[in-house]
Amino acid sequence: MSEEFGPTFITVTDDEGNEIVLEFVDALEYNGQMYQAFFPAETEGENEDDPDNGLVILKVIHEDGEDLLSTLDSDEELDTVYELFMEALFSDEAGE
Repeated sequence: MSEEFGPTFITVTDDEGNEIVLEFVDALEYNGQMYQAFFPAETEGENEDDPDNGLVILKVIHEDGEDLLSTLDSDEELDTVYELFMEALFSDEAGE
């Protein structure tokens, strides 16, 4: 993925109504489902060691002609897709 134009950011709202800014990392397809990975955007004063600042994985759902992002349905689905993203991200780094 070209970084020529800089990173891509999106804003999502969690279940409690808090807005979270995420930076797009990568996308992949698994079992016919598209997934996207993001890192929370760093904001001033946040603790970098916060365990909630890890990779965020959302799936793309097509509804009424629009692409929507949704959380994954199960821990098993999350674990599998997380491993696929880790393999993809680290294989890209190894090839540089």
